[in-house]
Amino acid sequence: MAKKTVKKAKASEKAQETPKRDLQIVNIVVSSSLEHNIPLEKMAATLSNTEYNPEQFPGLVIRIKEPKTSALIFSSGKIVCTGARSLQKVEESIQKIIESLQKIGIKITIKPKITVQNMVASGSIGMDLNLNNLAMKLPNTEYEPEQFPGLVYKLIEAKATFLLFSNGKVVCTGTKSEAEANAALEKLIVILKKVGK
Repeated sequence: MAKKTVKKAKASEKAQETPKRDLQIVNIVVSSSLEHNIPLEKMAATLSNTEYNPEQFPGLVIRIKEPKTSALIFSSGKIVCTGARSLQKVEESIQKIIESLQKIGIKITIKPKITVQNMVASGSIGMDLNLNNLAMKLPNTEYEPEQFPGLVYKLIEAKATFLLFSNGKVVCTGTKSEAEANAALEKLIVILKKVGK
């Protein structure tokens, strides 16, 4: 009886050989414009959650507690927002910036258009990787284990860059949507299976 159970367990293991993979968006970088000039000095003097050093950098940094994001704001009204994990959170962050500007008498009447510049996703491909082997077999890689434990792999056809770790964890950057990130991950898995991870 025990032998049958072992066989069944092995058969179900075979069925599960498709590696478990998951990918979550951990950071979205977007750009937008409020189409209004912004007095950065006044903003820095009035709002406590800002940093502004014009001698070092022309933009003002505003940190938003909820959702936890940061944005660079330029006097032209251009914005770069980072830290959100979904486009809804991006919109909430930009709304908070608009509300902050109302406190200093600036009314933004437009709904700013949001352009995704980059999405960072992290997850797992559900299989161990031999990074030394991959560094030799794959083109467009950088691997210096003395400096950093991950292998950098540029997947040119998917316009994505992956950080691969020996435990199967991955970080994907360079894509502009969740669908693109998932498609890049699928391509990566096909390539890894071909070269024999």
